[in-house]
Amino acid sequence: MGRSRDVRFVSSGVKLPSASASAPSPSPALLSAALPFAHIGRAIDVAARRLGSCLPRVPVARADPALPPPPRRHGKDGGGPEERVLISEVAVRGKDGEPLERAELEAAAAAALRACRPNAALTVREVQEDVHRIVESGLFRSCMPVAVDTRDGIRLVFEVEPNQDFHGLVCEGANMLPSKFLEDAFRDRHGKIINIRHLDKVIKSVNGWYQERGLTGWVSYADILSGGVLRLQVSEAEVNNIGIRFLDRKTGEPTLGKTQPETILRQLTTKKGQAYNTAQVKRDVETILTMGIMKDVTIIPQPVGDSNKVDLVMNLVERPSGGFSAGGGISSGITNGPLSGLIGSFAYSHRNVFGRNKKLNLSLERGQIDSIFRLNFTDPWIDGDNKRTSRTVMVQNSRTPGTLVHGGDHPDHGPITIGRVTAGLEYSRPFRPKWSGTLGLIFQHAGARDDKGNPVIRDFYNSQLTASGHDYDDTLLAKFESIHTDSGDHSSTMFVFNIEQGLPFLPEWLSFNRVTARLRQGYEIGPARLLLSASGGHMEGNFPPHEAFAIGGTNSVRGYEEGAVGSGRSYSVGSGEVSCRLFGPLEGVIFGDYGSDLGSGPKVPGNSYIVTQLELVESQVVAMATVLASAWTPHWDLCGLSTPSMISKPADSTLVLDTEVNMYIGHIEIQPCSSEHFGLVETSAMSSIFRRCQSKFCLGQISFSVTYSSFTSVECSSAREIKWTPTGRSSYL
Repeated sequence: MGRSRDVRFVSSGVKLPSASASAPSPSPALLSAALPFAHIGRAIDVAARRLGSCLPRVPVARADPALPPPPRRHGKDGGGPEERVLISEVAVRGKDGEPLERAELEAAAAAALRACRPNAALTVREVQEDVHRIVESGLFRSCMPVAVDTRDGIRLVFEVEPNQDFHGLVCEGANMLPSKFLEDAFRDRHGKIINIRHLDKVIKSVNGWYQERGLTGWVSYADILSGGVLRLQVSEAEVNNIGIRFLDRKTGEPTLGKTQPETILRQLTTKKGQAYNTAQVKRDVETILTMGIMKDVTIIPQPVGDSNKVDLVMNLVERPSGGFSAGGGISSGITNGPLSGLIGSFAYSHRNVFGRNKKLNLSLERGQIDSIFRLNFTDPWIDGDNKRTSRTVMVQNSRTPGTLVHGGDHPDHGPITIGRVTAGLEYSRPFRPKWSGTLGLIFQHAGARDDKGNPVIRDFYNSQLTASGHDYDDTLLAKFESIHTDSGDHSSTMFVFNIEQGLPFLPEWLSFNRVTARLRQGYEIGPARLLLSASGGHMEGNFPPHEAFAIGGTNSVRGYEEGAVGSGRSYSVGSGEVSCRLFGPLEGVIFGDYGSDLGSGPKVPGNSYIVTQLELVESQVVAMATVLASAWTPHWDLCGLSTPSMISKPADSTLVLDTEVNMYIGHIEIQPCSSEHFGLVETSAMSSIFRRCQSKFCLGQISFSVTYSSFTSVECSSAREIKWTPTGRSSYL
């Protein structure tokens, strides 16, 4: 809507009426009682006095527009009944005694009268109440009752002064309020009598606009200027200063903090000079808590004198910035011997390096077969950047079982492990609401090793284990990842898209492309939660077999170990599960998983070989469904450390017992094959139980954990048909 030339909008400085008026006070029903239209009150007072002088022997009652009429009294000295005067005629006239130019105004005033009627005996109180009603109609600036003694009796004339016609609006101090809001409110009022009731509704809607958005603002003054121009004064609370105060975790007394103040202030969206927004301040508190370095955050507004400014005082309780952790456990079914499955771990983390929220993580996990060493240094917000860009430097050295290498489990061949040395640099930043992106450059030096740590180029079946033909493959990967996340509740949506491209800057460096996508959607169905997820990917180029997509495992097709289903250049995995809390810490889950290599298994390097004897050959497409009949994860916190208070004395030690038992029952596997030389139809039923028990003990900043886990499978197969074929596919199962 184009702005009317007759409506003028002005913004200027704002001053609050007083420090105590931090929020708009409840408005009375009539605007004249809430805003300083002093002339209305004076007019009614004068009217009561004049009417008393015209009607002798009648006690006069004072009228105050901001107060309700006083109760009736009886008796002498206010205790007797008020004397009544017979009124022969009632009329409405202008201020000068002449008829009003607009008949509708005269009709509106007459309609407001209740007690004043011709040939009625009236008291001063009843006349005064009708004066109130005329003024409360909102159309008149003043009303003066005049009693005239005529030959026919007392003639009561209400001399009214209408409000001016509306010809403009001046709004001061409304820096946050859109001008269109007021334009729409007065769109059809131009040239009409200013109605105080309508103005009262506009003022209430303006106050409601601020309250709905968490802003501290209200209309503090309104007046009618000459020429029919309305003047509205809006007061908006403004942030004057933001202070930081660190509190001791145990005593709650002020103390020196380790975090740099600018590290906290840069996280705030609330800035000096902005309007004070309670919703925005609440979001800032949540943002600071997500940094992970604060135990509790509160922001307290404090008024500054009689101005419209407030100071924000931020109380911060810091968490311990760093600590060590160590753990050990036994996982059955990995190796044989007196120390089968023994694993150990050690980690050090510092979440607030240099007091600037930089993260340092150092961890070492060691088992009889696998081991991994990680070093990560993350700067969540690079200094001098206004886009919230983060930087991560990563170094990793790992050795994992070669579950994707066929022939690794042959009795005449020792176990194969995959060794990787990786170093990378990644930059991440949000680029749209709920969207974030990551760009990175990663170098990897990887190859297969035997049980003695010597490089292995070929497996038992003489299949090549490196793409380059050397002892190790070198790869420089350029990575792009985009993540969309909705709200963090159970009905949220998450989508992840990832692209990796090998850059062959040197002739022996590998060149391949890998694309993956993951989608997850949750739903709330009464007390239960439904979670649907799907993932898929494809690879092109020259890569070793251990870089192929692994199907099977806790993050893929449950009921199988990592990569036990197979591997391929392409894959797709779908999952659906329904979970519901049973009682206490127990939660039940029913789910179904599906995974397939989409016929790309034989295209993985090394997945085809010559069969020299009759043996069972796996098909090129594997599909399965697994149903969890009973899965529950009880969790007990034996110390009960959680407390909602801002300042609490934390316990010096913690003992947590976490137990998980997953039972997979009703597994059905179907393996068809399309080869004309080989036909196989196999059905089998399998039950598997995964058990894990973890005990964790924390002493100050040092934690220890002991874990036991086991995986047991029992399979019963039905009749099968086997035919010999000269070629086929095998995978580590």
